[in-house]
Amino acid sequence: MTSPYFLQVPMLKDVKSQAPEAICELVPSNVNRNVMMNREAPPFDNPELRRAVALTLDRKAFLDTLTLGKGDLGGAMLPPPEGVWGMPAEMLKSLPGYDPDVPKNRAEARKTMEKLGYGPDKRLKITVSTRNILPFRDPAVLLIDQLKEIYIDAELEPLDTVQWFPKVMRGDYMVGLNLTGNGLDDPDQTLYENFTCGAEGNYDRYCNPELDRMVDRQSTEFDPAKRKELVWAVEPQTGGRRGPANPLAQPFRHLLAPPCQGIYPDGQ
Repeated sequence: MTSPYFLQVPMLKDVKSQAPEAICELVPSNVNRNVMMNREAPPFDNPELRRAVALTLDRKAFLDTLTLGKGDLGGAMLPPPEGVWGMPAEMLKSLPGYDPDVPKNRAEARKTMEKLGYGPDKRLKITVSTRNILPFRDPAVLLIDQLKEIYIDAELEPLDTVQWFPKVMRGDYMVGLNLTGNGLDDPDQTLYENFTCGAEGNYDRYCNPELDRMVDRQSTEFDPAKRKELVWAVEPQTGGRRGPANPLAQPFRHLLAPPCQGIYPDGQ
């Protein structure tokens, strides 16, 4: 028995082959994977470098590999159609790295890296830290592979859970691959918990008073349509705390939890 969040999509084939009577469904879960860069220490205190990382990410490749194409791209909020508040796909594509033309994005990223002094003969060596369980570790391996496209060689640092959370809260990392779970599809829960100054889930301690004011404004808007527009204005700004000065938001989103009916211990 396992939590539905840890039963990854590729494992469903094994489940179905071993228990053909099981009925498994993929349903949305408000959990996203995201890249954190330590903006308080070199080299990622440079916003241009953070933007280059945002541009090299091939989000579709993450989805195809980790969810067999069953995941959804999104920002901070649960994306539509299941999510009420997530940005429309066309709006999402305007954010750095969300343009589906990956070769074009990476060409721009390499130009930035070369301007910063890096290249084929001078590669940036970093460490990617993550929690040592599959939902964290697998995307971290893919991230490391994609960073090679822009002259960054990364070493994986897998950490036990008891080490991982204190480490990110101390800011003792270069790059981190993290999962953010949200209890509700609601802007107040997501934005206040993870993106405002001093928030418990604001691991990289980014603090922008203007962003906080934007979050407050959406929270006090009673008209759902107007509030949604305010949320869409906030969402791109949330990438400023997790990644580049320009929006990164979430590198990709895994929204699938497969509950299976028909598999019970002890005949229950």
